[in-house]
Amino acid sequence: MKRIVSLFLAALMLVTAFASCGEKQETLRTVRVNEVTHSVFYAPFYAAVSLGFFEEEGLLIELSNGGGSDKSMTALLTGDADVGLMGPETAVYVANEGKDDHPVIFAQLTRKDGSFLLGKTPDDDFSWDKLEGKSVIGGRAGGMPEMTLEYVLKAHGLVPGENLTLRTDVQFDLMGGAFIAGEDDYVTMFEPSASAMELADEGCIVASVGEEGGEVPYTCFMARGETYEKDRSMIDAFTRAVYKGQKWVVSHSSEELASAIAPLFPDNDEALLTVVARRYGEIGVWKTDPVMTEEAYESLLRIITSAGVIGSAPDYEEIVDTAAAEAAMKS
Repeated sequence: MKRIVSLFLAALMLVTAFASCGEKQETLRTVRVNEVTHSVFYAPFYAAVSLGFFEEEGLLIELSNGGGSDKSMTALLTGDADVGLMGPETAVYVANEGKDDHPVIFAQLTRKDGSFLLGKTPDDDFSWDKLEGKSVIGGRAGGMPEMTLEYVLKAHGLVPGENLTLRTDVQFDLMGGAFIAGEDDYVTMFEPSASAMELADEGCIVASVGEEGGEVPYTCFMARGETYEKDRSMIDAFTRAVYKGQKWVVSHSSEELASAIAPLFPDNDEALLTVVARRYGEIGVWKTDPVMTEEAYESLLRIITSAGVIGSAPDYEEIVDTAAAEAAMKS
């Protein structure tokens, strides 16, 4: 995927160069972004990439897929990525370890869970109590997908280990394959994988975890503290491009969004991308601005605490800085 995105962006740059009719081109700064997974869930970011909003800010995005927030955080902390796109819970965990150079969250992209619950057969009359006594593949323990699902389950009187089985032993990017090949009753998947599985008769979407779970700062952009302090011009430019993408998505149709992000999803046709974009739009998963509020942070902590993952958490101001987001909105 990293190679595909890089080739696409290189081609886009070449077209821009020809269109300038010989005008001097500024050298673009490459920013390495490690995303927790590749999903239409991050459409405003992809729209900003494909529509040239990052180039307008002097940046060239190089994407890599972490295949899980733990791996994306490792890439960020080891310097293999300049920016991480992942759940904010990872920043909380690292800060709790007492690391001086812990990540700083500077922009929020999504505000609800983007996963869907799939069963083996269609169920137009689904209710969450049907999961009692069943086995569900829910993702890595301590990750936002698993914790949000657990939060929803508990709200319906379902307690993992007591009246249902919630599997956390399957690697994030292998969950679909495990469900197809195994005997588990349900699995949570992001788009477009969920719809692709449904089209291939490998599962049936029965519910939206995000619709049931409500608002939470689900996915954010973050950088190491050192990067945030010493490379603020990049952070500011990056955030402005993200905000342009967020505004563009709000003012365009699902069909236009699907067309815009299609080059980043070469294995999926635009008809499927349109369905997925409309589904996410109807649920309201995307933030319309990049500011992560303290209220949103408190919602995050409620979910993490409910999962029993942490006993304490860093203060909002310790890991979140909204300066770049607020400046982007003013500009």
